[in-house]
Amino acid sequence: MIDEVMFMRHGRTAFNLQRRLQGQIDIPLDIVGQWQVDMSGFTLAQRFYWAKVSNIARHPDRLSQPSDPPIRRSDITEYEQAPASRRRMVVVSSDLFRAQQTAHAFADPLGLDVTLDSRLRERDFGQWEGMSREEINERYPEGYASWKAHEGGEAAYGVESRPDLGKRGSSTIRSYCDDPQYMDEPTTLFVVSHGSWIAATIGNLMGLPDSQLDNLTGMRNAFWSRMEPQYTSNSVLFHLTEYDKGPDVADAVDWENGPAYLRNPDMPMWKPLI
Repeated sequence: MIDEVMFMRHGRTAFNLQRRLQGQIDIPLDIVGQWQVDMSGFTLAQRFYWAKVSNIARHPDRLSQPSDPPIRRSDITEYEQAPASRRRMVVVSSDLFRAQQTAHAFADPLGLDVTLDSRLRERDFGQWEGMSREEINERYPEGYASWKAHEGGEAAYGVESRPDLGKRGSSTIRSYCDDPQYMDEPTTLFVVSHGSWIAATIGNLMGLPDSQLDNLTGMRNAFWSRMEPQYTSNSVLFHLTEYDKGPDVADAVDWENGPAYLRNPDMPMWKPLI
């Protein structure tokens, strides 16, 4: 059964840098975003290295072997008999390209497949997608004020509500936990999605009231969170064990803007909202 769920947010994009609402617009990572997901992917690949062993045990053909017959071949039974082989890793990703890039930064070093799931897409921001907050405030001042006050006025512009987003995400995670194909052995579900989707989903899985979903802080680009499902006779309870965590390098450099060797003189700097 799925006894661990990891959530990872995609890396930075040009829209993130410009402070535009991406929603379900398909935007790729920028150079800093690719660096972010590589740094987090490398860190998590070390943490979950057991998944590579488990994957090889299931798919022996994925283990590189010498082509010269006289050379001794690697012993696949070492992988099959390793304790790691008794656990499974499943990687699922939003089908938006920025999430796919992020998922592969983690999955590829471990030789894992990535399954795309449109239910993991970011919140639908309706008419506001692609716009900055300043542009929204200028064109739709009443709706913007209602949105900032958490009063729900954004719905008039086709924006998916936070409660609906949380329910969409929660039902998706629960569908994986209820899937019979994952009941036969301990499984880690690695979910790559988007900031609003992850925060709302975690809030819903924790049982937070709809009025408190907006109080759960958003996640930084390419950071992760972890939950542990606990199964009862008729339900699944979720316990949050990590939230908005990143690699050690995030404390050593300017994470949102990346190291200096990536930034050309004309590149604007990401700045936090005030």
